[in-house]
Amino acid sequence: MSIEKISIGKSSRFQNGEDWQGEDIKSSKTLQHSNGVGDGSMLRRASVGGREIFHCGGMPPTMDTSENEVQSAMGEVGSLRSSNEAPVMGVEQRRGRSANVSEDRRERSDGSRDLPTETTSGKMTRVRKLQRTLYQQAKSKAKWRAWSLYGDLCSRDILEEALWKVISNGGGPGVDGLRVEVLRDDESFCEQWLTKLQTDLKDKSYKPSPIKRVYIPKGNGKMRALGIPTVRDRVVQQGVKLLLEPIFEADFHENSYAYRPKKSAHQAIDKIDEALRSGRIEIIDADLSGYFDTIPHTQLMRLLKRRVSDGAILKLIKVWLRAEIVEEDRESGKKRTMKNRRGTPQGGVISPLLANIYLDDLDKAVNMGKKMKAVMVRFADDFLILCHKGKGKQVYKRLQEWLGRRGLILNEEKTRIVNAFTESVEFLGFRMMRRKSSRTGKYYYHTEPSPKVCMKMREAIREETRRNTFKREEKVVFNKVNQRLRGWAEYYHYENSSRVFARMQYYVNEHMRRWLWKRHNKKHGRYSYYRDERLYQNYGLIKLPLYAAWKYS
Repeated sequence: MSIEKISIGKSSRFQNGEDWQGEDIKSSKTLQHSNGVGDGSMLRRASVGGREIFHCGGMPPTMDTSENEVQSAMGEVGSLRSSNEAPVMGVEQRRGRSANVSEDRRERSDGSRDLPTETTSGKMTRVRKLQRTLYQQAKSKAKWRAWSLYGDLCSRDILEEALWKVISNGGGPGVDGLRVEVLRDDESFCEQWLTKLQTDLKDKSYKPSPIKRVYIPKGNGKMRALGIPTVRDRVVQQGVKLLLEPIFEADFHENSYAYRPKKSAHQAIDKIDEALRSGRIEIIDADLSGYFDTIPHTQLMRLLKRRVSDGAILKLIKVWLRAEIVEEDRESGKKRTMKNRRGTPQGGVISPLLANIYLDDLDKAVNMGKKMKAVMVRFADDFLILCHKGKGKQVYKRLQEWLGRRGLILNEEKTRIVNAFTESVEFLGFRMMRRKSSRTGKYYYHTEPSPKVCMKMREAIREETRRNTFKREEKVVFNKVNQRLRGWAEYYHYENSSRVFARMQYYVNEHMRRWLWKRHNKKHGRYSYYRDERLYQNYGLIKLPLYAAWKYS
């Protein structure tokens, strides 16, 4: 494997844009890490820009680039133009069965992930058509660069689409204090606000605001820094993301699974299982130290210029990366402003895309290496490299060298080489290990929810049923417990989850039985009265699925 020399290699399954497709607006059984700045709950309908949108009802409390580089790129920018003016006649006809798909299937399949289904006629929206054009151009021409994106960014279609996504994601306010609920609930103000933003972009008077830094707890007890841009900046970032995502999606390696259309954590688990069964039993369980906070701006901008020559877009990204950070001292309450010279803040809408762009070369270098024949599976900054026996140390050394040249740091305390024959490995909340089947006597690779995530779930159940909850209505408590269980089961009901789910169901039943018994001052028999059937039928406790969820079932 050569980690320095990489090539574009064979095309991905997104041939000619046929599979550049949006997800159904219905809830998916796969989990993606949030790319917004908060979480949401139930979706409600509202109107933005004269069209129906969906939004979250329960709002939260969830590169140092030289000026010469940007100026040189700006030299190719003229007046505001549309990418639809790009000569489609020059697009090469790609061979293979995907190129011969019927036009009807193309209409159904093309488009960007999570686009709103606002048309009843089945025709693609203008945003989706533009994304398809950009994807086709990038896919058919390895050296093609987008040169007229800023005009598209200023269009009403893109800005309304971006606003819809920002409102759907929810999130807290930035330094200006404006909340997405204001735009969601006041249609008149929303129209004026969006028109003003469009005008500022057209006359290039738009300037990003500083980023508000907050801290959220991590699973290990430490705190994670989260950067929250203003709603205004999030809308513009989302607009740029709508334009850049199809371009870079044409290049991304298929073994990258985070923040990508039609990609999921479950697919990453499937790929690991496939690599293990192919004999790659030495696993590098890698951990990057503060990846989002250490991405060098100069090198990132250089990667962006491989596909983008629009200087106005590049300049926007540069000022977002270098935006000042406003942080409130947790002890004194005083605010302080700091410069940002490295990294892309977690919480920015465009940050996940930039993070994928920066590590895409590593994906290709490892997976396309002919000497080592290793398989790398990556989900954002978490990844495993699966190697054939005896090659783990050599690949590990090359990985250190590659990351060092690009300004990234490998956390050597957490990074380890695992032998899958004798040890288990945890990834994305699942634990994978080699086991002997009691039925057939053959060995197989067993995948189940990890003990760590099970412990966190039990802690969450205990948190919802503390002593101070005895005065609450039973329905309220059970609804909260069900909400926790439903989300947990939806993601972890995969592969060999039956035994873990059975143990979790027993724990939840026992805990809720005890809570009811104590709440009613032990008037009824704990087991004779609060039987499992009563918990399910009278109190509405959900049942976890106790059968195996296979990917081909």
